[in-house]
Formats: sequence, C-alpha cells, structure tokens
Amino acid sequence: MATQNTGTRGLSTAAVCGIGAAAGALAGLAVQRRRLKALRVRLENMERTAQAQRHANLANQQRQHWELLSKAIDDPELAEVLDLYEVSVSPKQRRQYLFANTLYTNLLLYYRIGNLDKEEFFKHVRGMFQNPIVREYWYATQQQRANLADTDEAELGLLVDELLQNLEEADTEEWWVVGEPPSA
Repeated sequence: MATQNTGTRGLSTAAVCGIGAAAGALAGLAVQRRRLKALRVRLENMERTAQAQRHANLANQQRQHWELLSKAIDDPELAEVLDLYEVSVSPKQRRQYLFANTLYTNLLLYYRIGNLDKEEFFKHVRGMFQNPIVREYWYATQQQRANLADTDEAELGLLVDELLQNLEEADTEEWWVVGEPPSA
C-alpha cells in the first residue's frame, strides 16, 4: 500500500510554523488597523463636537454682549460705564459708538465661527467703514485695541487699521477697490 502525500513535501515544520506566524501577524495587523480607524473616527467626532461647543459658546457670548450693549444704548447712565474712549464724546456719540461696536463685534463673530473667511471679512469691513461715525468709533477705541496681542482680534484690528489708512490715502471715490483683500 502506498502512502499519500498531502502536499507538504519538502516543507519543514519550521516553515509551516513560520507561515502560521506570518498569518497570525497579518490578522493582528488587520485588527489593529480596524481599531486605529475606529479611534480616528471617534477623535474626529470629538473634535467636531468640541468645535460645535466653541461656536455655541461664542454665540452665547455674542448674545450676552448685545444684551449688555442694548442696556447701555437705552440708558445713558449705564452707557457712561462703557465710556473708555480716547476723546470726550456726547451721549449721542456714545450710543452711536456702542452700536458701531456691536456691528464690528458681530462681524468678528462671523469670522471666528467660520461664516466668513478673512477676505470676506475684509470686504464687509471696507463697506462698514465708509460710515464716518464707524471710523470715529474706530479711532476713539484705538488704545483699547493696542492691549490685544497675538489674537485673531488683534490681527483683524491691524488689518482694519491698514485698510483705513489705504482708504484715507486713496485718490478714488471707488472705495470698493481700495486695499488688497487678504487671501483666504
């Protein structure tokens, strides 16, 4: 009677064990890859949640800012508390400046939450600062902005300062073409 060979002829036990170890290692790598992918997805979800929470916090802060400024706009005695301007201003000017602050802060929030990129922010500011009262407000609050450092608000403030300088030096009435918008 002849013995039947199952096809392992010439393979040693060590080789068979090596193939088994390699298969086990590949299976282990596949499991590890699935775990890493699951962790990556979980991390991305956590980052989206954190960003959504930051946006919600900014929106709440904006709402509170508006409520406080509204009270000051409506009540001249409360508005005196916010009178930190470089120049003396009348109650009417103070109310106008508080409203200008609200407009600018709203635009800043839109930028911070990603509804505007820097170029769009620039274009909106360029239009907003066509109003002489808004310009007066900006100059009257210059010292307050000087205290900002290394923030997006400080960076955008410098952008506005440069834009205003360009607008004042421009030889054209076509204000919408003055200044070079930053690249997004």
